[in-house]
Amino acid sequence: MTVVTVLHPGSMGAAVTAELVAGGHEVLWVPKERSENTWRRAREVRATACDSLAEALSRSAVVLSVCPPQAAEDVAAAVAAHAFAGAYVDVNAISPQRVQRIAEEIRPGSGVVDGAVFGPPPGEGRTARLYLAGVGSAVDLVEPLFTDSSLDVCRAGEAIGSASALKMAFASYQKAARTLAGVSHALAHAHGVGDQLTAEAEIMVSAILSDPGYLPSVAARAWRWAPEMEEVADTLRAADLPADMAEATARALSFWEQDKDQYDLPVAQVLSQLRSGRTA
Repeated sequence: MTVVTVLHPGSMGAAVTAELVAGGHEVLWVPKERSENTWRRAREVRATACDSLAEALSRSAVVLSVCPPQAAEDVAAAVAAHAFAGAYVDVNAISPQRVQRIAEEIRPGSGVVDGAVFGPPPGEGRTARLYLAGVGSAVDLVEPLFTDSSLDVCRAGEAIGSASALKMAFASYQKAARTLAGVSHALAHAHGVGDQLTAEAEIMVSAILSDPGYLPSVAARAWRWAPEMEEVADTLRAADLPADMAEATARALSFWEQDKDQYDLPVAQVLSQLRSGRTA
């Protein structure tokens, strides 16, 4: 059995706690200044309350930071203030640069592990993936905590920031795509063609992110897609809808202007040209 402090049992934190408890581990949490909803979730997943962070840390071998992204440094600093000597796992949706600063400057544990959760809160028939990045005994200590659980552990490499980079790469598509869908439907409904948009979408092939081999054909058509996205932006503005993402898409497409009709470019070259518009 390993003793783990979870900071804090929100929706994801509570689900992760439940998996740990089901695996025979003891999970601690600190109720001070937490909401009634957090209290309820912690009770439901059988987390053990501690009077203070100092008490929880003194009993724990591992700390899991599962908090809103904007609070990641504050949580790490609070743990660092107690000279915690165990493994600190940051599983928040933050940039690689931020988790690197946490590991190198705040130093909230003797070993820091970069983590990222993919999927819904695990449990009740739902599974998720926990990607871990780091070296040494810290990762080796964390990985077995979730053996035979609904949280599948995957290695993302040894460099701190690798797991967070994977999360950011995925979120840059997933969150933006869902938001763009909302904007698209709002525009269609503003013009009375919402049902037709849905019908067209049902015909589309949806394996976009899983098919990078298709990207050279996008680059080859960017010379005409970029102006089209400018037209989309104008249409959105006329409908009093946000046009920022359409404008940003047009700018990204402009990085591929020199690839007009070159459908056979290597994927690596196409991707490299998105880095500040530099050619490979």
